[in-house]
Amino acid sequence: MSYWAFLILPLLIFTTPILAQTPSDESTLEYVLEIDEHTYSISYVVNADIIAMEIDPESRSLLVGLDKTYDSQFFIDLEHELINAQNNEFVILVDGEEVDYKMTSDSDSSTFEFFVPIGSEEVEIIGTNVIPEFPVGAIFGFVVMISFIMIFAKAKAPFFKL
Repeated sequence: MSYWAFLILPLLIFTTPILAQTPSDESTLEYVLEIDEHTYSISYVVNADIIAMEIDPESRSLLVGLDKTYDSQFFIDLEHELINAQNNEFVILVDGEEVDYKMTSDSDSSTFEFFVPIGSEEVEIIGTNVIPEFPVGAIFGFVVMISFIMIFAKAKAPFFKL
């Protein structure tokens, strides 16, 4: 065997790009997010410590706090019930900067993959609706109830006085 093989082999090994990265089951962690009476187990893989996860109903997003972050791919699996977007058009921000992402989806959840650079502190995944949403039925019921009260008050029915 020639000595050239010993010189070329390490060069090929260390310069070959990684074509596909997928998390192994051993490296997958879970974060348990409790919202009202619901509990969601969020699976993720990232080379960082997750400080907290929280739903922000006003911005319709999931906020993820990070610490001790190193350059890595972030994989996160989110149930459609927790966060969803029309036409699967999500926006992902890492420390306020929009990043490109890959998404795979099935009937129950979506898995996102995106890059987080060293020192990142916050990830925000923005959709078009999140849990908890104020139910439309409750708004309709409230409007009907107020309407009946106003009608009865205007009619000055003898059995109903305000």
